[in-house]
Amino acid sequence: MKIAFLFPGQGAQYIGMGKELYDNYQIVKETFDFADEVLQEKLSELIFTGSQEDLVKTQNTQPAVLTFSTAVAWLLESLGIKPCMVAGLSLGEYSALTYSRAILFKDSLPLVRKRGYFMDQAVPAGRGSMAAIVGLDEENLLPCLKDAENIGHVQIANYNCPGQLVISGQTEAVLKACELAKTAGAKRAIPLKVSGPFHSTLLKEAGTKLAKELEKIDILTPQLELVSNVTAELVDTPIQIKDLLIKQVSHPVRWEDSIRLMLEKGINTFIELGPGKALSGFMRRIDKSVNVYNVEDINTLESTLEKLEAII
Repeated sequence: MKIAFLFPGQGAQYIGMGKELYDNYQIVKETFDFADEVLQEKLSELIFTGSQEDLVKTQNTQPAVLTFSTAVAWLLESLGIKPCMVAGLSLGEYSALTYSRAILFKDSLPLVRKRGYFMDQAVPAGRGSMAAIVGLDEENLLPCLKDAENIGHVQIANYNCPGQLVISGQTEAVLKACELAKTAGAKRAIPLKVSGPFHSTLLKEAGTKLAKELEKIDILTPQLELVSNVTAELVDTPIQIKDLLIKQVSHPVRWEDSIRLMLEKGINTFIELGPGKALSGFMRRIDKSVNVYNVEDINTLESTLEKLEAII
């Protein structure tokens, strides 16, 4: 059995995520408490009992999801479940980098907080948005985007799985593209719970600012094979990692290609760690034959451990 850990991105967050595991597993508690210490604030209180309005602020969402996903990964490791490859969708790539020891947790926490600020600053609030387009392929979606460009910039931001693409850009153009996509045959066009036009060229300025922050931290060689969002290829040097993280904020996420690479490398068991199970859903659309599990609370943890034990 070859296991890969998958880490979700922004949009999966919810109030109370991780609280059950925090109350029952010391390593999870220590991870959340350490995040509070590093950021010098009660991030854990915001996650467990705060308001959804505050949690969805990008500068809060990013360290919150990173903390939860990292805590779950370390919990599984403490229970003897270790991957040979990792990947994360968008923000989740920072969780993958943290778990693979390419970036220390004490550095990744303030880094993603600043990344969140930079992404919000790049486009004024309400001016940018994203939407998932379900049931329309790239060939038929591109003419819709071209027509919507008459209103403002819009582009494909995520290649998630067969049957789902995500678009990103100026809000009016995204809304127009959604209308055109439904007319062209899309089953649904779903607005995403994000605060800006992530993974679009509108965020190039955020990448420039992020580059300066990346110069301040040590990036190490990953201790596990790690797949980049930007290239859907393995990345294994600090220079590559830094360059791709700068590009990542304004380039599309090639998630389906990333998963297909992992399948080619022999991965047959995927575990999604952190809030939600969107990546598990994508995985089943990409390849139904592999084992796919998610861990975000005690029930999913126990179920995953039970199923892994049965197939080992």
